Amino acid sequence: MKVAIPVKDDTLTFFGNAGHSPFFAVYSMKGSGMFKSFTFEALRANPRTDIDPEHDEGDHHCSHGHHDEAHEKEHYNMAKVLEDCNYLVAARACKNTAAAMANYGISIKKYTGDATKAESIISGISSQLV
Repeated sequence: MKVAIPVKDDTLTFFGNAGHSPFFAVYSMKGSGMFKSFTFEALRANPRTDIDPEHDEGDHHCSHGHHDEAHEKEHYNMAKVLEDCNYLVAARACKNTAAAMANYGISIKKYTGDATKAESIISGISSQLV
């Protein structure tokens, strides 16, 4: 099982808005119950060409149309990079991100905690990952 967490860069600092994240930290999960363990596997670049790193903070609105065909395709390109993942952990994900992830069988798990590093986040949400 694999879990993706949106991050800013190779420091693995959490990026709350999944759709506009520059990168994703991908972890493999082994074991079950209280015996789960997570291993960092890869840092994958978000292939979207229309990302706006300012979308991580606050309640910004995109300047593009959410029903724009090219924009929707960007979300599917992003999901394709994560197609081998079972979960995406994010603070925020728009309906286009949710639809693209669902198309690839990726479940989005909402993270509402205060941790800023991917490793702490994955440990904190591990009980929700089956």
